[in-house]
Amino acid sequence: MSRPVIGIGAVASIGRDPSELFESLCAGRSGLAALRGFDRSKFKAGHLFEIDDRPAPGVDVPGRATAFLLDAVGQAARDAGLGEDLRDVPILVGTGLRELRSLELWWRDGAEFSPKLSAPLEQGGPPSGRMHFGTALRERFGAVDTHTFSNACSASLYALALAVDQLDSGAVEHVIVAGTDSITESMFGLTDAFQLEPPGRLRPFDVDRKGTILGEGAGAIVLAREPDGHRRVHGRVRSVGVNCDAHHTTAPLQAGVAAAIRQAHRRAGVKPENVDLVMLHGTGTPLNDEVEVRALREVFGEHERVPLVTAVKSMTGHTAGSAGVLSLITALRAMSTGRIPPVTELDEPTEDVSALRLVHTTEATGRVEVAQVNGFGFGGLNAVAILEAAR
Repeated sequence: MSRPVIGIGAVASIGRDPSELFESLCAGRSGLAALRGFDRSKFKAGHLFEIDDRPAPGVDVPGRATAFLLDAVGQAARDAGLGEDLRDVPILVGTGLRELRSLELWWRDGAEFSPKLSAPLEQGGPPSGRMHFGTALRERFGAVDTHTFSNACSASLYALALAVDQLDSGAVEHVIVAGTDSITESMFGLTDAFQLEPPGRLRPFDVDRKGTILGEGAGAIVLAREPDGHRRVHGRVRSVGVNCDAHHTTAPLQAGVAAAIRQAHRRAGVKPENVDLVMLHGTGTPLNDEVEVRALREVFGEHERVPLVTAVKSMTGHTAGSAGVLSLITALRAMSTGRIPPVTELDEPTEDVSALRLVHTTEATGRVEVAQVNGFGFGGLNAVAILEAAR
């Protein structure tokens, strides 16, 4: 049974709500900018997809991933008509690194969390109660049933899978699924160290792609057991397929990716030819792009109705734990508007992706009744969601 999405919220480098984000994506607008939160002299790369909310360039503050999350959840709850009291609503949060950036700032600079976002430091120790998001969600929304999934880049779609199970069990009437991440200096430093030449641009599926570039963002959706006639339905979640192939720490496995896609199709009761749009994971790394496209071609084969495919990371950056839910919100907006954002920064498509109906350079238009959203993380953490348009 499909479950209606009755609320959405989002914040990223190119938009502070779902409408602004979607308009930026359709216009091909990029959030890539010079480093704001880190000392540029320490790194080879000089650009990231950061949200511009710091007090000044080079000045960083703790609690930003939490702030993004509270913003997105608040938007989604208001959109769904739930208000600010969420004590009866489970909130499932996908993330890559939680509030690790805050820990970095505390350890190196002695930064303290603001009273609104942190309890006092206990006996000089780290603000451990603020490393997860439950405390802030309880303070802001009265939420008492919160769970965090740190499943790398597929985390928010893994959270979506549990949300669907909760609704199917009849235990709850609504569930909020969210994802959030801010860029940590340690993760940025790691990517900067192993990329001998900084990518310059994030170029998914281009023959000259050099690697991914990190981004920041948060997204949230409200799922309901049944639609309320007085509330707008953005679309419906028909299924989520998940697996962990554990093939390699970082390298994806084509068989594992294809299995997750087939599982999602089977659970949704759809065939490849029923899918109108695929939101690709599209990190811009040579191996990830290649494996994802080959797995897609393996599943979809030579069907007469090959779906349109697109991806958003060339404009948002790789937003880690929030990537899946931000792609999902983009798919919902594409369903409701008939507009499909393009893959940008694509000068010469690879041979494999050229065989697909890739939307690139400029937005496309078309009717989208069924959409597929891909999310793949380190360690073979694969997740695929199937959506259908609201009726």
